[in-house]
Amino acid sequence: MSSPSPTVDSPWLGHYEKGVPSIVNVNRYRTITEMLDANLERYRLCTAYRFMGRSYSYAQINELATQFGAFLQSKGLNKGDRVGIMMPNIPQYPIVAAAILRAGMVVVNINPLYTARELEHQLKDSGTKLIVILENFAHVFERVQASTDCSDAVLVSVGDLLGPVQGALVNVLLRRVRRVVPPFHLPQTTRFLAALKIGRQHDLRRPKISPEDVAVLQYTGGTTGVSKGATLLHRNLVANLMQCQAWFQSALKLEEEGEDDQIGLVCALPLYHIYAFTGVMLLGICVGGRTILIPNPRDAAGSLKALSKEEFHVFPGVNTLFNSLARHPAFLSVNWRRLRLTMSAGMATQKATAELWLQKTGSAICEAFGMSETSPLVTCNPIHAKEFTGTIGVPVPNTEVMLVGEDGLEVPPGQPGELAVRGPQVMAGYWNRPDETAKTIRPDGFLLTGDVAVMDSRGFFKIVDRKKDMILVSGFNVYPNEIEDVVALMPGVLECAAIGVQDPKSGEALKVFVVRANESVTEEAVRAYCEDNLTGYKRPKYIEFAQDLPKSNVGKILRRELKDLEAKRAQA
Repeated sequence: MSSPSPTVDSPWLGHYEKGVPSIVNVNRYRTITEMLDANLERYRLCTAYRFMGRSYSYAQINELATQFGAFLQSKGLNKGDRVGIMMPNIPQYPIVAAAILRAGMVVVNINPLYTARELEHQLKDSGTKLIVILENFAHVFERVQASTDCSDAVLVSVGDLLGPVQGALVNVLLRRVRRVVPPFHLPQTTRFLAALKIGRQHDLRRPKISPEDVAVLQYTGGTTGVSKGATLLHRNLVANLMQCQAWFQSALKLEEEGEDDQIGLVCALPLYHIYAFTGVMLLGICVGGRTILIPNPRDAAGSLKALSKEEFHVFPGVNTLFNSLARHPAFLSVNWRRLRLTMSAGMATQKATAELWLQKTGSAICEAFGMSETSPLVTCNPIHAKEFTGTIGVPVPNTEVMLVGEDGLEVPPGQPGELAVRGPQVMAGYWNRPDETAKTIRPDGFLLTGDVAVMDSRGFFKIVDRKKDMILVSGFNVYPNEIEDVVALMPGVLECAAIGVQDPKSGEALKVFVVRANESVTEEAVRAYCEDNLTGYKRPKYIEFAQDLPKSNVGKILRRELKDLEAKRAQA
């Protein structure tokens, strides 16, 4: 399916980097399955993944995915059935995902740290029939299995593919020493290695898959309501892959003398998130990359230790990840010399983080914007920019973006409006929620993102804030991102978050939560800094120091949890 002809002004096209086309062939592969088949074979002799010191070739991934797909069919699952994946970044994840897609089934990505309530909702809402789950989280599934239609489960252990000796040692360490596998009782399950053995006894039947078939149900975070499944078709994911490949093409090719011919990608973002699912796993396979799997990016020391033994060129992440790594004492134990693209999305990148990262690595952070509903990439900065701009860049090929006001009409340049996007990467809708789909996707095909942005004269967009996060102080609009960006630049501030709280005089007042890098930062110092850098109505009325801030598993600061905390305090 081709992209519609542009109906909005596109000043950004003049700022594309050399070699990046305004229109790409989004039909290069009919389906994601076709892409997997072609590239798992094309790069069969190359390393696909690195994990805990071991390498896994494309040929191995291909063989194991075929076996697991045959196993799924042996369980009576058919084309269109939903299969859940609830695992961290381990080699079993891409194997299982490829198997599901090849069998014509639908991947349901599941956050492995879900509570029983959250897991139950997603399994019921998606109609998941089988879940592939790391044994560390099996006790959560045990609590909800009886109330769902998910009668089958495959249990994965971290050491499954590490070889008999290393694998057994790792599993004993996790189960008996670290005790990160709570007791569970799930008699109706199959172990991952046993599933592969069963799969070897069957042939994988290859159903006919259409570009319009559902490939992935990607659930939104649900911070503003019930979590909804973004329905991503095969053509949506293929289109976004082609857009990503065109935009990042110069960073995905190695031409320097003495370098091998394989690009190295760091996968520290969780694969259940669409950012890593498409932008690392699928893109890595598409370009024949070598992907380094980091299972727990919150463990900065462990992540840096793993990276110190690897060579890589592309590092996708989020602001909080870059900030925590760059400030760690072991940061320079890693060889950052070959890093050619640092990509940031998922949350606003703060100037302080960008400057620190550039200083320590020599790589400028390239900020982008995307959503679960858009497969995910929508806009991105030119990848060879030498400095941080604070914008989310320009729309990628085949993509239209405009800003609309409350009346639904396009706002004049320079004025804030809700960012709306149209393109082949936009989802088909929310799974079984036509009412929510109608609220989000307009009749003209533009998807309303809920993000407030402004566009400059060049066509570069800057996110001002989430529409629902805007704070109204005495009639003035205050955007938390701006406040956080200013406060984060203050020496001694590690990270911060701004929210609005009820105030009898101004309607709402600004409150800032601050995590200090050292105890010398005082409330008086923060107030003085804000007075020097913010106009009166943008200065925080309340300042609270915290040990840490609530974050999603991607590292995005959860303002909603801070708002809920304040609401509970007000009621007490």
